[in-house]
Amino acid sequence: MEYTTQMDAAKKGMVTNAMRTVAQKENIPAEKVRQLVAAGQAVIPCNKNHASLSPSGVGSALKTKINVNLGTSRDCRDLDMELEKVKSAVDMGTEAIMDLSSCGDTQKFRRMLTQQCPAIIGTVPIYDAVVYYHKALKDITTEEWLDIVRMHAQDGVDFMTIHCGINRETAQKFKRNKRLMNIVSRGGSIIFAWMMMTGKENPFYEHFDEVLDICQQYDVTLSLGDACRPGCLADGTDASQIEELITLGELTKRAWAKNVQVMIEGPGHMPLDQIAANMEIEKTLCHGAPFYVLGPIVTDIAPGYDHITSAIGGALAAWKGAAFLCYVTPAEHLRLPDLQDVKEGIIAARIAAHVADIAKGVPGAADWDRDMGQARRELDWEKIFSLSIDPEKARRYRAASQPEKEDTCTMCGNFCAVKNMNRILDGEVVSIFNE
Repeated sequence: MEYTTQMDAAKKGMVTNAMRTVAQKENIPAEKVRQLVAAGQAVIPCNKNHASLSPSGVGSALKTKINVNLGTSRDCRDLDMELEKVKSAVDMGTEAIMDLSSCGDTQKFRRMLTQQCPAIIGTVPIYDAVVYYHKALKDITTEEWLDIVRMHAQDGVDFMTIHCGINRETAQKFKRNKRLMNIVSRGGSIIFAWMMMTGKENPFYEHFDEVLDICQQYDVTLSLGDACRPGCLADGTDASQIEELITLGELTKRAWAKNVQVMIEGPGHMPLDQIAANMEIEKTLCHGAPFYVLGPIVTDIAPGYDHITSAIGGALAAWKGAAFLCYVTPAEHLRLPDLQDVKEGIIAARIAAHVADIAKGVPGAADWDRDMGQARRELDWEKIFSLSIDPEKARRYRAASQPEKEDTCTMCGNFCAVKNMNRILDGEVVSIFNE
């Protein structure tokens, strides 16, 4: 039996090789994966032209996945550095890489990723159009916008962020409902400006069926972009954000009718107490499609520490239903992240994802922590290092401050509660001061 996309196969009752790979990674039956994909509750971004891909599934019933944004910019064009970031991200267990390149030979970099990288590859075609056509924004035609989508699909990209929820009607509502931070989405601001300057409808919204045909041909997963995501706490859960989400829910049904897989992108910045409600709103308005969130960042006052503010929000969001966390680095809002920033962002996002997986009862998630507890009780430092989410840092910290006795650390020394409890329960005499 033939099929066009993973969703098409799933609806026909077929278990694909990609589904089997996901099932093995998730330690669940392949039939369960098929059912989730058929229902639109999970996606397997899996472009037919991405030969090096090791498929992963994204859905709230699966392990929480993380995405790493990187790519060149006008001020930072070092392709070798971006490739080093990619390698580092994959080595640290990242499931997805999103190429946000906005300068240079973007197609060369994109093709290198889809030819060599086993992680899911995502892009935002609207950025690339501005680079590729080398002309004023207002002069890019509707056909040219769509041609860029086709190019990215042909290049093997597994998922694409398409900002099709902000149409002319939504744009007018945005103008009537003033925001503190306006539109902070790069893609959203570009398409909003294009509509204002040309007087035309958003081409991705107007020609959504053509976008779907492209995605169906190559099995590209649509990541329906949140052009109106809030960029500060004051704008959280406002009329523009919800209006766009309603439109994305309508487009989701149209995509599923053509067997195109869909994720929904979400906030952004918002207060901690609004996150759970936002997850429920998305689940309802977008019919349970996987939710892909940036953070959320839960306070605006921590430039340089937004990997922490986003990890706080991301853990809560994933516990309450988000399936895919976009990492945020310490460089967020300040500059292009360097290699160390990327590492810190990934570690923070992985911690958030793991915390959420424990809370939502993902099979096996808590075992890692139980093993760490056992290693700590036994004061087995090598096992502690091997179980650490960042073994290199854990080992480096201990080496930087060596204790007098190997079975302690320089924090507690002979006062170590773990050491002394082990001894007293074994019937030994504990002196502490005389040892």
